[in-house]
Amino acid sequence: MMRLLTLAVGLLLGLASPALAHKASDGFLELSLDGSGVDGRVDLALRDVEQAIGLDSDGDHAITWAELESRGADIAAYVAARLDLAADGEPCPIRPGALLVDYHSDGAYAVLRFAATCPARPHRLAIGYHLLFDLDPLHRGLVQLSDGAGVHTAVLAPDAPEFRISVGERPNLLSQILSYGRQGVWHIWIGFDHILFLLSLLLPAVLRRGDGRWRAVGTFREAAVEVLKVVTAFTLAHSVTLTLATLGIVSLPSRLVESLIAASVVLAALNNVFPLVQRRLWLVAFAFGLVHGLGFATVLAELGLPRHALVVSLVAFNLGVELGQLAIVALILPLIFLLRETSLYPRLMLRAGSSAIAVLGGLWLVERAFDLRLL
Repeated sequence: MMRLLTLAVGLLLGLASPALAHKASDGFLELSLDGSGVDGRVDLALRDVEQAIGLDSDGDHAITWAELESRGADIAAYVAARLDLAADGEPCPIRPGALLVDYHSDGAYAVLRFAATCPARPHRLAIGYHLLFDLDPLHRGLVQLSDGAGVHTAVLAPDAPEFRISVGERPNLLSQILSYGRQGVWHIWIGFDHILFLLSLLLPAVLRRGDGRWRAVGTFREAAVEVLKVVTAFTLAHSVTLTLATLGIVSLPSRLVESLIAASVVLAALNNVFPLVQRRLWLVAFAFGLVHGLGFATVLAELGLPRHALVVSLVAFNLGVELGQLAIVALILPLIFLLRETSLYPRLMLRAGSSAIAVLGGLWLVERAFDLRLL
């Protein structure tokens, strides 16, 4: 049993450690095909460009336009060496253009415009994206291609860096469903704030509070029913706000939303250390789930939701989030149920673990509310 407890503590720390290391990054590639010509732009976060080729020449931890502009040729060379376009198997050479700056929900991005000319208008166009994969295995390339027949979208990763389309055909609906579903799973797994919020609600599910003490629940069914209530409430809540935000009905500043998500992590964790809400935790899950849904909506907006398949893509992403969430529950719940009767579970796993989550959430809150870099 002690080995299981050690494993559980290791799992808890393992969930938190990637969040301390870095945030997963996204690159954005937009292409427009007209005849045999391709116009495009690639957006890369300045923090990622700094990691790839170095931008901060004076070491003051602030990247200026002058520093970015001075490395324009190096940025163009970096992109050209790692981005491939081919028409029916023949390469379409890339010609770098203007270097600009744009802003996404997570900060400033370097924007490189470019053009490419294919030997002839392609029947099949292949896109190879290899930017930053060697530096960050969590990096994803978000691709949008307009060819006159519609907008094709894809999410490229180290194990799937290529995207092939048949020019002039309507985008493949099944492919988009699978792509957005996978991204829903992926973004809950790398959304460490969402995971730690969920974990804070799972940890007390195998205990009952009475007479000022925590006691183990009697059966797995009892714990599972409590978890089902929490997960269902969280799912319903974030599904509502995810849909409303995606449809443009509700809109809040990204910085405010991310700060509120961090605050939800702190409050849910502290409730395990100083129990104020001891029953109906599903109400807590529902209330804060509304905020987390707005966070998922920000992710979905960055992925570039296709207008022609709005509802289908939204549902696919949301189902992916739920599958990823259920996988986390399926991993954690049996383990903490086995550990619930150990004397160390309330002190080590629940209180100490929740305290660690609260501290991490507090650091996130300060970072996001005051635009600081602490971690």
